Amino acid sequence: MNQSQLPSKCLISVAGMVGIGKTTFAKALAKPLHYRTSLEKVDGNPYLDAFYKDFERWVFHLQIYFLGERFKETKRIDACPGGFVQDRSIYEDTGIFARMHYEKGTMSEADYRTYTSLFDAMVMTPYFHHPNLLIYLHGSLDATIKRIQRRGRGLEKETPISYWREMFDRYEQWIARFDTCPVLKIDIDDYDLLRHPGSLDSILPLIEEKLVSGAGRKR
Repeated sequence: MNQSQLPSKCLISVAGMVGIGKTTFAKALAKPLHYRTSLEKVDGNPYLDAFYKDFERWVFHLQIYFLGERFKETKRIDACPGGFVQDRSIYEDTGIFARMHYEKGTMSEADYRTYTSLFDAMVMTPYFHHPNLLIYLHGSLDATIKRIQRRGRGLEKETPISYWREMFDRYEQWIARFDTCPVLKIDIDDYDLLRHPGSLDSILPLIEEKLVSGAGRKR
């Protein structure tokens, strides 16, 4: 990859379903780019397990926790030179998770309004920048669920399939409308970073093309 052509201050966000492999992909992509990583804080999250046991009671707490962590990461990214690869975009929190629970009735209207108001305030800070590129990892519902089961994180394995099916459908609808920045869709069947780390090599030119073509776009 010709790094001299890439934006000097660059943010790549990796989006996709729970368990689809965003963290693994973000870490692998950051290496050849010589970028830092911004990883979603899951370990030590005081609400995650409680959330999977009782959505209605804990969804607001969980979303506010993630929003606060993303705000801290946004400030760190803004203060550091060079590029970052980000594990999950903030747009998924608002466009999928919070919205889904509000529309399902497991997040109250008051909580949803408070959450979206805080998100809007965060976006208006001088630290916030849209990504230069959003990489959307996608695959079939069956393949995604197999990854969730294989990873075995907390209570995700015990969550009803219907929950993942609804989230899967919402992700597909969300990405079809997403126009905040350039998007590159990558099928999870096109690479296997665990068994074949070199499988990322064929994807790098596609990422470079998207970044270079979008370099003049206002952030």
